[in-house]
Amino acid sequence: MAFPDWTEEHAAFRDAVRRFVAKEIRPNAERWQAEGYFPDDLFPKAGALGLLGIRFDPKWGGGGLDFWYTVILVDELAKGRDIGCVVGLLVQCEMATSVIHAHGTDELRSEWLVPAIRGERIAALGVTEPSGGSDVAAIRTSAKVEGDDYVIRGSKIFISNGVRADFVTLAVRTGGPGADGVSLIVCPTDAKGFSVGRRLKKVDLHSSDTAELFFDDVRVPRRYLVGEEGRGFRYIARAFQGERLVLATMINSVCRDVLDETLAYLVERKAFGRSIASMQVWRHRMADLMTELEASELLTYKAADDLCAQAPGAEVSVSMAKLYAAELIRRLVLDCAQAHGGYGFMEEYYVARCARGVQNWGVGAGTTEIMREIIAGRRMTAAGT
Repeated sequence: MAFPDWTEEHAAFRDAVRRFVAKEIRPNAERWQAEGYFPDDLFPKAGALGLLGIRFDPKWGGGGLDFWYTVILVDELAKGRDIGCVVGLLVQCEMATSVIHAHGTDELRSEWLVPAIRGERIAALGVTEPSGGSDVAAIRTSAKVEGDDYVIRGSKIFISNGVRADFVTLAVRTGGPGADGVSLIVCPTDAKGFSVGRRLKKVDLHSSDTAELFFDDVRVPRRYLVGEEGRGFRYIARAFQGERLVLATMINSVCRDVLDETLAYLVERKAFGRSIASMQVWRHRMADLMTELEASELLTYKAADDLCAQAPGAEVSVSMAKLYAAELIRRLVLDCAQAHGGYGFMEEYYVARCARGVQNWGVGAGTTEIMREIIAGRRMTAAGT
C-alpha cells in the first residue's frame, strides 16, 4: 500500500484547493508582495469553499475532516507562491481558532469560531512577547478579574494578521509564575484600550501583516475565557503540534516547487557547450537534495499519521518533521539559487525570493533548538524509564 493512502475524496479536495489557488492567489502573488498586503476579501472567499475549518465539527460550519486534509490544503496553498498570504489564511484556520474549537464554550464558538470559519471575522493568535518568544510559560501580559470582566495589560509582538484582525486569541497571565498561571482569552480588537503599534517590516512574506499589539486596561467579559483558567499553556502546546505540521508541509511544498524549477533550469541551461544537468557536480548535488526532500516529506506524512491516530509519540514525530524540514530548506533553497548563477539573485526568479527568508522557517511554532529539546527530552526520558 502506498503511503499515504490517498483516496478519491482526497483527490477531489486537492483539486478544489488547486482551483482556488489558480484563480485567487497565483495570479496576484507578485502584486500583493509588491504592495505589501493581500486583500481581506480572500478570507470570505476561502470560507465559502470550506477551507477555513476543515478539521472542525460540522456543527460549527467545519468540514469534520482530519490532518491529512490539512496536509493537502497547505501543500496546494503554498503553490500559489505567496507564503505571506498562506500564513494569514492558516493562522485563521489552524492557529488562532483551533483552541476555541477544542476548548471554548458553545457560546464562544457561536460568537467567534463560526464567523471565522466563514471568513467573516479575521483571527490572530497573540502569544509572543517582546521579552521572549518560545518560552510561553514566561509571558507577562496579565488579565485580572474585575467584576464580570478581565482587565488586560501588556503587549505582544510578531503577531500575524495583527493589523487586520477582528479578534485575538490571547495568551495572558491570570495566576502566578510559570505554566500554570497562563490562560487563553478571546480579545476583540475593537475593545477600548486595544491598539496596533508598528506594522513590522520583514525580510520576506511581505503581503502578510505582522504587528506589535498593545493592551492598555482592555476590558473583556469573563465569558471570553477559553476553557479553564491556568490551562492555557497546555492548550497552546497541544495546538502547536498542528502548527508544526502546517509549517513542515509548507516548507516541503516550497522546496518541491523550487527544486522542480531548478531541475528544469539545469536541463535547459548550457555552459561550456553542454547542459549544466550533465555536469556531475550538479547531478550529485541535486540527487542529495531530492533524497533529503523525499525523507522530509515522509517524516511529515508520519507526523500527520500520528496526529490523526492521536499516537503517544505524535509530539516527537511532528517536532522531528518540523526540525528536519526547517534545516533542509536552508540548504536546498541556497543550493538551488547557486545553481541559477546570477539569475538566482534576481527578484523575478522564485528561487531568489525564497532565499530571502529561509532563516525564518526555523523560528515559527518553536525554534529548531526547541524542537531538539522536545525530541531529546521525550525520547531520553522514555529511555530512562
